[in-house]
Amino acid sequence: MTRYLWIVGFVCVGASAAAAQSPPAVTALNAYPAQLKLVGVDDAPQLLITGRRADGREIDLTRAVTYTVSNPSVLRVQNDGRVIPLANGSAEITATFNNLSVKVPVVAEKMEAPLPINFANDVVPIFTKLGCASGGCHGKIQGQNGFRLSLLGHDPRFDYDNLLKESRGRRVMPAAPDASLLLTKATGRVPHGGGRKMEPDSEEYKIVRRWIASGLPYGQPNDPVVTGISVYPTQRIVDRKGQQQLVVLAHYSNGTTQDVTRRAQYESNDTELATVSESGLVTAQSLTGQAAIMVRFSGYVTVFQAVIPRPGPPVSFSFPENNPIDKATARKWRELNIAPSELCSDEVFIRRVYLDITGTLPDVEAILQFVADKDPNKRAKLVDRLLETPEYAYYFANKWADILRVKRRGQTERAFGTFAFHAWIRDSLAADKPYDQFVRELLTAVGDENTSPPTVWYKEVRTPENFVDDVSQVFLGQRLACANCHHHPYEKWSQDDYWGLAAFFGRVGTKNLPIPGVQNQQAQRQIVFVRPNGSVTNKRTGQAAVYKPLEAEPVSITVGQDPREQFAQWLTSPSNPFFAKALVNRYWAHFFGRGIVDPPDDMRVTNPPSNPELLEALAQSFVQNKYSLKALIRLICTSRTYQLSAIPNEFNASDKQSFARYYPRRLQAEVLYDAVSKLTGTPASFPGLPNDRFAPNRAIMLPDESFTSYFLDVAGRPQRISACECERVNEASLAMTLHLLNSQEVQDKIARPGGRADLLARDPRPDAEKVTELFLLATATRPTPEQLQKALEHIARHEKNKKLAYENIIWALINSKAFLFNQ
Repeated sequence: MTRYLWIVGFVCVGASAAAAQSPPAVTALNAYPAQLKLVGVDDAPQLLITGRRADGREIDLTRAVTYTVSNPSVLRVQNDGRVIPLANGSAEITATFNNLSVKVPVVAEKMEAPLPINFANDVVPIFTKLGCASGGCHGKIQGQNGFRLSLLGHDPRFDYDNLLKESRGRRVMPAAPDASLLLTKATGRVPHGGGRKMEPDSEEYKIVRRWIASGLPYGQPNDPVVTGISVYPTQRIVDRKGQQQLVVLAHYSNGTTQDVTRRAQYESNDTELATVSESGLVTAQSLTGQAAIMVRFSGYVTVFQAVIPRPGPPVSFSFPENNPIDKATARKWRELNIAPSELCSDEVFIRRVYLDITGTLPDVEAILQFVADKDPNKRAKLVDRLLETPEYAYYFANKWADILRVKRRGQTERAFGTFAFHAWIRDSLAADKPYDQFVRELLTAVGDENTSPPTVWYKEVRTPENFVDDVSQVFLGQRLACANCHHHPYEKWSQDDYWGLAAFFGRVGTKNLPIPGVQNQQAQRQIVFVRPNGSVTNKRTGQAAVYKPLEAEPVSITVGQDPREQFAQWLTSPSNPFFAKALVNRYWAHFFGRGIVDPPDDMRVTNPPSNPELLEALAQSFVQNKYSLKALIRLICTSRTYQLSAIPNEFNASDKQSFARYYPRRLQAEVLYDAVSKLTGTPASFPGLPNDRFAPNRAIMLPDESFTSYFLDVAGRPQRISACECERVNEASLAMTLHLLNSQEVQDKIARPGGRADLLARDPRPDAEKVTELFLLATATRPTPEQLQKALEHIARHEKNKKLAYENIIWALINSKAFLFNQ
């Protein structure tokens, strides 16, 4: 059968080049640090020279200035701004740019002999910097080729013992340091699976060699330890293709600081926006946006943020700021020098908001009435109406059922529980139960699924580890799983933090009881109860874990008390820095296709928000509205930002994180299935689904994952194995595309007797009216004159079989981007 595909979509506006403009002149210079004290021959800090322009912008001139030293016998300065000590004494560095200069006084001391080496402070960071202690090398759990290091150097004592004592100590030779296997492998003089890691004349080699030659000292008990790191600057506007040198300082327990710029590790969270070198030089690329550079040293992390604006003169735009969302987004656009798209049409808005709030295509009559309505507040009123529909509760219950893992596992005896849990979620959403209450009821549930449906959650969250992993990811936006075994590589969380949360779950117990009157021995109800005492062992210490929430003081739990109650009280407190932000970010991602922090459940220090002000405004509003989810949705959907067109303009065509335009996204599996069923006029059929007064069969109603559907699976439905929303796949795939194009399932829906194609073929109305109705239902827009003409010509060619003609048109619409995507 021949099919004709009409593409229904948006036409992009091409971006024009910004007018060239000379940057304002530099009017002042400053240096960081303002003065230097060099201690020992290894102390070679990074100097940062910043120029202040006439417009107030600060730019990095570290590599553009000319350096002179008043006493060249004391030190020298490299072209990249690194200061190299040579001898004891004092000197003054002068950095000159055009007619401007800045002076940096320097004192150098203790150059006559190398300072003692501390293994944890000086040697371990080298293994981390060179990748030896990474998860893909010797840092993985089983090590590499018989040699294991702690992951990212988080356990220096473990590393020390392995280097000195394993394999009869053959890795290090104090009597002949250069012959040490540690150095011969790292320099490639003997075969090494990891390749060459350092050069014999490198600083890393010299430090490790000196440590070996010094007799392999670990350090003294009173040696200072690293207590944190800082980066300067923390944020800077960087022009496209511009550069910014970073300075990283390690802070020690004795109050001193040390420059570790060349010893720290760096990683960009978006290399399309900015890259970073091993020496901490950030280079902006050719796109506009905001990139975060992770800096890591000795188990601590911090972040530098590069804001990369669009080049050219400042762009002006008029943007009604309807609420705090619009104020925050408009401020970010001005910072990036981009302009938002225009307001979307009523046709686009009604389809967008119907799909986002109810997961349902709007009826043709609803579209026509909404477009004809002259009420200036009609969009806000539509949002309010949709929030009171049963479809809203079902659609968002499906979302929460994913991350709360409402899962039957193919066991029929679990169906009662999954249905009850799903109904509890749905009813809570419909009633707009405050989110903090919803979470408390879930976390402190006791009983069985009949008396307390949230206890079904404990069928999947069965261990203290499950509790930490799911609760932290779902309700705190933190992925703590790594901290189970070691310090989190990209965060500040330690094993003590992890097991401090796990402790709150230590008294939860479960038991199974037969169901009265049911003979099947497998059909048992799980009872969740709380023991009067109990503890969880901290894997790091081997001792009972202390009850301690994140970034909070330890709490005391008495005998007979349910520790979860205190945890839930801390979790849902308005002062909790994670709770409200995690939820509003998750909902923002639902409506915009990406989070302010993205991925939305990975809100770590090293993955900062693209718009901190926006995230803070949403969280404050959420708390002020007493954790009302409907109020949050209303705030988002009534914002001008949400109502922007998906059509880019010349300023925001490359925007992908500041929400200056709406980002089209493919309909998720259940919504797409229901949309195909509605467009074809073929009701869905899911045997075993409880009857409902509003819709006997809808994919968005499915309470668990056990309803068989190849369509849903190939379209990305998750199996609810984890609490991560990343398990759901919303990107188009070849399998899904082929299923829509060629599958018997879709063809049967289109060609069903009594379906939409059949009814339209027998409908006496003009074909133009019927085709327009089809386009409105599928895309909420009328066909273009060209599309209408092609459709009518196609119908004319099949005058004797109009049903086939309408089947072809429906098939074409199903496979169009305008149907498959929410725009």
